[in-house]
Amino acid sequence: MKSRKKLPGRPWTAAAVAGALVALVSGVSAVTANSADGDPAAARTAAPVRACDDPRPGEAACFAEVLPGSGDRSRTQTPAGYGPADIQSAYRLTEAVQGQAGKGRTVAIVDAYDATTIEADLAVYRSTYGLPPCTTDNGCFRKVNQKGETGPLPQPDAGWGVEISLDVDAVSAACPSCGILLVEADTASTDDLADAVDTAVRLGASAVSNSYGLGESYVTENDPGHPGPLPSRRASYDHPGVAVVASSGDAGYQLDASYPASLGTVISVGATTLERSDGPRGWTETAWTPNSRGSAGGAGCSAHIAKPSWQHDTACPNRTVTDVSAVGSPYTGLAVYDSVPDPNGPPPGWLKVGGTSASAPLIAAMYTLAGHTDAVRDASGLYAHRDRLNDVVGGGVSVPHSGQECPASSYLCTALRGYDGPTGLGTPKGPEAFAPAS
Repeated sequence: MKSRKKLPGRPWTAAAVAGALVALVSGVSAVTANSADGDPAAARTAAPVRACDDPRPGEAACFAEVLPGSGDRSRTQTPAGYGPADIQSAYRLTEAVQGQAGKGRTVAIVDAYDATTIEADLAVYRSTYGLPPCTTDNGCFRKVNQKGETGPLPQPDAGWGVEISLDVDAVSAACPSCGILLVEADTASTDDLADAVDTAVRLGASAVSNSYGLGESYVTENDPGHPGPLPSRRASYDHPGVAVVASSGDAGYQLDASYPASLGTVISVGATTLERSDGPRGWTETAWTPNSRGSAGGAGCSAHIAKPSWQHDTACPNRTVTDVSAVGSPYTGLAVYDSVPDPNGPPPGWLKVGGTSASAPLIAAMYTLAGHTDAVRDASGLYAHRDRLNDVVGGGVSVPHSGQECPASSYLCTALRGYDGPTGLGTPKGPEAFAPAS
């Protein structure tokens, strides 16, 4: 099995030890320090770790980030991180979920490589939270290769396995009655992933979640900032009647906007930090801001994709990333179950995982829950119903010393009132946010 590389100077074991030391110094257990409830500031000193290897040039990166110290928990302990009830409460999905909204519709997950234990891991997640089984036998779960066949499957990869576990668990949290179609690309190349998206649509998906990306310059053969040829595989992300969703990235504001999120036919999803509050909503959100490793919710101004007619911000002359957002900060991440052993990764078991890899499948599931995907062509419906989203104010995603800094006064990289780059129009107030544009 292909396993994750240790990041230079940040091997998983060292990060986990740092998280444990933080917990000891602060006088709380590692479990408490990394739980969703409270989210002590001390726990935030342990930087999240990327789940996947650094991609080869021209290949996409997965955007899952794991919080050190959150793994190796027994099945009898309450998992760290937010679960289905939290997500449904935060985004007003509870009533729709109780009415089994989404039943008979399918969310497709497109990722690279194979997660060998995914169906068994999904069963643990869903049984832990009292969700109905989603299996191959009952027709709820299906895993295929990029051609749509049950075999042969791609080679296994432990890092992408965490990504896949995050994706299917996020869909389960937001839409427990939705079917799940996992399409595994042979590699993380843009051609293989595009083929997998086309397959997901051909097999009947209502929404397709893409928790990966790379800079536009890699798919346009042009330098960032110089308009040039359009991405050759853009048609694979243009499927009227299907909500095609993509993560905005985990590197903060980028001069080289993330593809495929920058495409005008794709719903681009940013990330927030979600915390409980005493206010009427019961929750509060800000943009996911940079941590010590430079991870933050993605944002950008495309150098290649024209501004859609329904997007009216003025500082970016082309397509602005993002459109909408949901929780993605690893510090307030989701509970995820992944049992694949990886000597260079987290211990198998319950993990706390975030990144825009968390927010994208959540939004894809919400589109499917709402049930209007036949009328979806792009993100225009969100802009027509912006009053149905929580305006996220606070937090910037300009990463210091990155060479891609952006003024804090700019909406392109700071969550200001109204539309902004890091969080788009905001986060959903319920399934009504995903109504058709007209």
